[in-house]
Amino acid sequence: MQIGLLGKANVGKSTFFSAATETVVQTGNFPFTTIEPNVGVSHVKVDCACRSLQKRCENSLCIDGTRFVPVKLIDVAGLVPGAHEGKGLGNQFLTDAMKADALVHVVDISGSTDIQGQPVSIGTHDPLEDIKFVENEFDLWFKQLFDKEWQKLTKEIEQKRAKISDGLARRFTGLGIKETDIDHVLNSMSLKSKKTTDWSNDDIIKFLKSLRKIAKPMIIAANKADLCEELDIVKNISENFTTIPCSAETELMLKKAAKAGLIQYMSGSTDFQGKDGKQLSKEQNNALHLAKNVLTKIGVTGVQKILNSIIFDIMKMIVVYPVEDESKFSNKDGQVLPDARLLNSSATAKDLAFTIHQDIGKGFLHAIDAKTKQRIGADHQLKNGDVIKIISTLSRG
Repeated sequence: MQIGLLGKANVGKSTFFSAATETVVQTGNFPFTTIEPNVGVSHVKVDCACRSLQKRCENSLCIDGTRFVPVKLIDVAGLVPGAHEGKGLGNQFLTDAMKADALVHVVDISGSTDIQGQPVSIGTHDPLEDIKFVENEFDLWFKQLFDKEWQKLTKEIEQKRAKISDGLARRFTGLGIKETDIDHVLNSMSLKSKKTTDWSNDDIIKFLKSLRKIAKPMIIAANKADLCEELDIVKNISENFTTIPCSAETELMLKKAAKAGLIQYMSGSTDFQGKDGKQLSKEQNNALHLAKNVLTKIGVTGVQKILNSIIFDIMKMIVVYPVEDESKFSNKDGQVLPDARLLNSSATAKDLAFTIHQDIGKGFLHAIDAKTKQRIGADHQLKNGDVIKIISTLSRG
């Protein structure tokens, strides 16, 4: 699972990345601080399946029954208007972003950076302009790719050498777009029954917009929300875009303080506590006081909430725990719930087997639901929190 972080320059995108992954990256108040994409591991947070067991699983990614499931985060180069024409680092940006399964668009909701990413007075730039320009750049880039192949594909379809969904899937395969996504959009727009030679330019644009929204779902990270006098702007944008206010800078500061042993804080929490016996400097006290004010204003820093929302609310993923010993909910070494996998909500037992290893999937015989001890087949649809043992004719060892 890969999540792409995108946005124009100087909106706190790299700070968001550092806060989410605890990876130090270069930041600065100028365009193209990020040139090559930074790649790191973040986590989504769920109730661990061990909560229903007699004991906690003691996994390093489980803290008191809260499980942190890894996801890959890609922080790509800053975007400028005209990226689809190659301006700035446009072609590289769009290619890097399209490697992701979902996108987090980091926006300066305080309006303190202009469309080029240059600092301006708070509230003098409309963040809705940023959201629309990023979507527009993607749509125009999709259109360019589509136009290069459309005439050739139309001829193949007329000569019955290709079906439209298969032909489009092959041309968009490098962007991670599935044939099922293309089929869904074609059917929803009743385009399958329409000759490709009769498609209007409006048909093509609507098709590409719909395809982009399904294949690359996006959430708006309304960063620097703590700088806003009031948050009505977030409510207004939320009417048309999934938007969550956040303060990546505050999240990063709290994580650093927790790592230094100064406070107790878990990502996504609404508060933090100081540790007894810790003497703080005046600067540290001031920083933590500011953090308290941010949490009071926007509830949480928003970073964890955004990651969880894109995975579970928008992409509708579930978490499933593969095990080797169904009676002990463990692997062969006795470690309880050693792994947690993010899967599509329609995933089957056989789909899980393939995520473990190709050989396990190819040799799939059946599976066992460790909670109910019932035998389940290849097409059994899994549920969030399932603990599953796979029985296969092939193994890795």
